[in-house]
Amino acid sequence: MNSETYLNHPTFGLLYRVCIVEENQELFTTLYAQRLFFLVTTGTRGFKFEPIGRSEARLLLDNRLRLLRRTGQLQEYDQLQKVLQRTFQ
Repeated sequence: MNSETYLNHPTFGLLYRVCIVEENQELFTTLYAQRLFFLVTTGTRGFKFEPIGRSEARLLLDNRLRLLRRTGQLQEYDQLQKVLQRTFQ
């Protein structure tokens, strides 16, 4: 899983995918500042952008890390751990 995913937000421009949250939900951040976070839900009507705070985004990322560790997906876990350090520290 070494691919990067980008999405164009109608107001904030290019967003970068931080991680998958659950089926049809992903966490994105603004590409350059990485200060604004969005929970993006994919549905039959397209994309739904829900702005969320930095602490909520961190919690979603932590939850994803726990799931990956629990299910033994260690390569994806290591990659996401690097994203965590780069984005939140």
